[in-house]
Amino acid sequence: MIKRILLFTAVLVFLFILSYFTNTYLVKEMTISFSLLNVYVFHVLAALVVYAIVEFIADILPNQAGYAYLASIFIKIGLFVLIFNASVFSKENLSRPERVSLVVPLFLFLITEAVAISKLLNNKQFN
Repeated sequence: MIKRILLFTAVLVFLFILSYFTNTYLVKEMTISFSLLNVYVFHVLAALVVYAIVEFIADILPNQAGYAYLASIFIKIGLFVLIFNASVFSKENLSRPERVSLVVPLFLFLITEAVAISKLLNNKQFN
């Protein structure tokens, strides 16, 4: 279990480094009204917490791990809205680079955690 969490952490750190620096390079001459670093750090930490929760629930109650994943995704989205409400959602019209800079890390880390959790749950199902 710890080995899988550490491997998932390494994948998240690699994706963070690759995508964050690519994103900052692409929008370096444009002004963004929010901290891009904070958005990426939030998604990395949230994905790690969601994976760890599902990992622990899958060990205790394997049949309920999918529900834990769904609940944690809703909590993650709610926390994002609460934390970034003043800097992201207070502005009426976001520019295209700002919108892309919000959506890319969301889907990148959401897809990564969904793939990892699906592999975890498939392995738990057959064990």
